[in-house]
Amino acid sequence: MLSFESDYIEGAHPEVLRRLTETNLEQLSGYGADRYTQSAREKIAAACALPLSDGTTDGAQVSFLTGGTQTNQIVIDTMLRPHEGVVAVQTGHVAAHEAGAIEFTGRKVLVIPDRDGKMEAAALDAYITAFYADRNHEHMVFPGMAYISHPTEYGTLYTKAELTALHDVCRKHGIPLFIDGARLGYGLASTAADLTLPDIARLCDVFYIGGTKVGALCGEAVVFTHANRPAHFDHLVKKHGALLAKGRLLGVQFDALFTDDLYFAISRNAIERAEELKAAFAQKGYRFLIDSPTNQQFVILGNAKMASLKQHVAFSFWETLDSDHTVVRFATSWATTRENVQKLADLL
Repeated sequence: MLSFESDYIEGAHPEVLRRLTETNLEQLSGYGADRYTQSAREKIAAACALPLSDGTTDGAQVSFLTGGTQTNQIVIDTMLRPHEGVVAVQTGHVAAHEAGAIEFTGRKVLVIPDRDGKMEAAALDAYITAFYADRNHEHMVFPGMAYISHPTEYGTLYTKAELTALHDVCRKHGIPLFIDGARLGYGLASTAADLTLPDIARLCDVFYIGGTKVGALCGEAVVFTHANRPAHFDHLVKKHGALLAKGRLLGVQFDALFTDDLYFAISRNAIERAEELKAAFAQKGYRFLIDSPTNQQFVILGNAKMASLKQHVAFSFWETLDSDHTVVRFATSWATTRENVQKLADLL
């Protein structure tokens, strides 16, 4: 059985496992106070072209959490004030696929329309402007943060111009811009990308580098870009039940991923395999819901073909297109092989 169901169906990159095994019997301080976690922080800050802040100087502050939903919930909850919510597009992960995790903390997701999965600066500006023009806004949830993901839920990418425009709107209205980077490696590796990691660090207030989907067993590296991490952040993480005692688990993995550009090299594999997969479908005359330049490909299948293909290949349901057709997602990862893409092509 082949599987293109998601980009976290494999375990971890062999180099990550090797480093975990090598360091396994070392006695290290807990809660991320070990030397490997500190090394990972330094390497990530360098990759972002930012100095590592000690909390009193400008620069990057890097924290580690175990998963994407957990990270979104904690970052949003700790950065918002009591009267604020987070603005996201209607297809945004926090709005559509996180089981109300944000709302569970008492925060509201304020939804605006998307364009190909992306938030447009003009739409964000119009929403916030209209909010403050409403004379009843004191009775409403204030827009306190803008949330986007790169890549988006539909595998699309923000351009440097688009991200700059969003950055400018957020500065205009005095709210932080937060980027969900669960698949950030794949966005940066895309041949269509014109954003670099330093660009992202420069144009947002907080973002995270996804490890769960990009070579780690688990883990996300949260980067606060201007020494703006909420005060007592570790305390707040623990209050959420999310402070990992064996913080080394995350530190060792990210230290390995950010040694010798491993994170970026393995991300390119997913893009190369996705381009091969995309070409295989196109050559057989299949249509796509959207032109995705990343590792997620959204294919329109006739329902009969979908049923027969499911006997041999795992993939994800995405949405019903009409009574006879369904949109499904095929995802590649750092571990996808050319051989498996060819086996899929042979089944088409």
